[in-house]
Amino acid sequence: MIVSMILILVLPLLFMGIITKTKAVWAGRKGATILQPFYTCAKLLGKTEVHSHSSSHIFRWAPSLALAATFVAALLVPFGAKSAVLGFRGDFFLFMSLLALAKAVMVLAAMDVGSSFEGMGASREISFTAFLEPAFLLIIGSLAYAGGFDTMGQLFYRHTVNIHNEWSVIIAVLTALALFIMLLVEGSRVPFDDPATHLELTMIHEVMVLDTSGVNLAFVHYTAALKVQIYASLISYFLIPEGMGGTMITAVFLLCSLALAVLAGLVESLMPRYRISRNLELVIIPLSIALQRFVIIPLSR
Repeated sequence: MIVSMILILVLPLLFMGIITKTKAVWAGRKGATILQPFYTCAKLLGKTEVHSHSSSHIFRWAPSLALAATFVAALLVPFGAKSAVLGFRGDFFLFMSLLALAKAVMVLAAMDVGSSFEGMGASREISFTAFLEPAFLLIIGSLAYAGGFDTMGQLFYRHTVNIHNEWSVIIAVLTALALFIMLLVEGSRVPFDDPATHLELTMIHEVMVLDTSGVNLAFVHYTAALKVQIYASLISYFLIPEGMGGTMITAVFLLCSLALAVLAGLVESLMPRYRISRNLELVIIPLSIALQRFVIIPLSR
């Protein structure tokens, strides 16, 4: 449990630092250290906040609520251990509800400011969510149906891939692909969004927090990183074989997280940011994969 808590606190920002470092190395630059996200958040925590006159308490409290909801959701996911910090029967419904709550309060905060740009970003964010949440629910449901598991920890830690069954391998590859696409979308990464852009018309997540500053902006950065790491953890545990010891689980988990961070950095380096209409087509892929899981499950047994 202690290891999981440490990883939940440290790994998300480190994950983002590795992505940035990978992009810099691929571009032939030295780039910032992988600890730069820690320095950025520490600097923001020491700054005062500036609030718009048109904003209400929703805007002021939304980052804190989003961080709290996402952090509790992370406690339901295994982080470098055999089980999650928290867990109970049917906890995946709470997991999805917490992530939805975090997104809902940030969307409300973006609309609360009264900025047309932030409202546009909120609209785009919800458009992606309309496809991703059903896909994630179907993936969780198919895993629970196939293995008879009823907690998030069991769903991903005890799920095994039968390498001698081609359909089982196909399911594993497709599910990992769907979760990786969700990671890119929820993390506002290329090709769906560009966290480094300065053009409001092309932003999605970043435009929603244009008026956020100080401590709240640090909360927003950490929440976004934690959400990305949650999906990376799900992918990692989906690939970890059952029966592995505690120390080996932590080592393989860290290696998988490192590989996913590098992969995300390579995707951002090699792919352009697509226009919104093209992104909506890509977001349908996880939903299609989730629907196909129910068809392939009987063949994988």
